[in-house]
Amino acid sequence: MSLIFTFLTSVILSLNLNGDVPYDMIEKAFEANDAKAISVMGKSKVLINILGKEGVYSQSQASLVLKDFFTRKPGSSFNFFFKGQESSDGTFAIGSYKSNSGSFRVTIHFKKIDVQFKIESLTIEAS
Repeated sequence: MSLIFTFLTSVILSLNLNGDVPYDMIEKAFEANDAKAISVMGKSKVLINILGKEGVYSQSQASLVLKDFFTRKPGSSFNFFFKGQESSDGTFAIGSYKSNSGSFRVTIHFKKIDVQFKIESLTIEAS
């Protein structure tokens, strides 16, 4: 019985239903170059700035823009080195993305919508 409880608890926590900022899911998605996983964590419209090219995109468009970046700069590692303090409005975090062609600074602003934190903007710049 405790095995089933442990399993269900881990599944619920992995779905991010508790309203925490999805840092782990974003780190894993960047490491896997999974554009779709990142875009579905965004608001319906997301501001994306990649190497100076900026635009406001729907989730499906954001997925294509990120996929293009990952195709050109496939990564090997990602980790957050700064996580801002959460507030009722949102928070932000800064991470480091490493690819074969260099290192990049990733800044993500989150907006709290109902009980979940959603990506409001994502910036990738050379570091």
